[in-house]
Amino acid sequence: MSLRWKTAQALEWRWWLAYFKNKEKASYYEAKKAYWLKWLDIFSQIIPVQSATRVADLGCGPAGLYTVLKNSSITAVDPLLDEYEVQLEFFNKSDYPSVNFITSTLENFQDAEGFDIVYCMNAINHVRDINLAFKKLVASTKSGGFLVVSIDAHNHAFFRYLFRLVPVDVLHPHQYNLEEYAKFLTDDGCHIKATITIKEEFLFNHIVLIAQKN
Repeated sequence: MSLRWKTAQALEWRWWLAYFKNKEKASYYEAKKAYWLKWLDIFSQIIPVQSATRVADLGCGPAGLYTVLKNSSITAVDPLLDEYEVQLEFFNKSDYPSVNFITSTLENFQDAEGFDIVYCMNAINHVRDINLAFKKLVASTKSGGFLVVSIDAHNHAFFRYLFRLVPVDVLHPHQYNLEEYAKFLTDDGCHIKATITIKEEFLFNHIVLIAQKN
């Protein structure tokens, strides 16, 4: 898994470089913020988004939910933050002075106090050790707090096992279905509050799981 994860990280970085190549910063962030605000509005119907005082955006990327969060304490974590700041003109930590940026993998992230809401959007498929990553997500959440995790969930058992054997989906070293992803959360002491389908496709459905820590 280590080699597969390292390959995925390298390709992820190249993907971001190509993705931003012909984009204009202001218009991109305007569209991205509108996208995140739409989803925050949907999430707020299930969890008390506005009342949260400590919020984490784990696996935030260069344009994550931290760009629109207005809470008093926001922490954004990603293993590639330093590369983003040096090599992507789109991303500057100084644009978000209220955000505490931490360069770290999910597996190595530590927070003693705990967060009211932990977001992990478009990231859990990219980690090295998915069992440990889920445990860190839960450990970073206060008792009674909420986790919001987006996943690419397999629809067909045949392709799930094929993709585990053969690295067809090289950007995503982990291949699971919805029930398996949900079990990571329930096994670690959470209960699922909502399952929201973002996009349906043949191989995968892009889904958001909202869970509450017991």
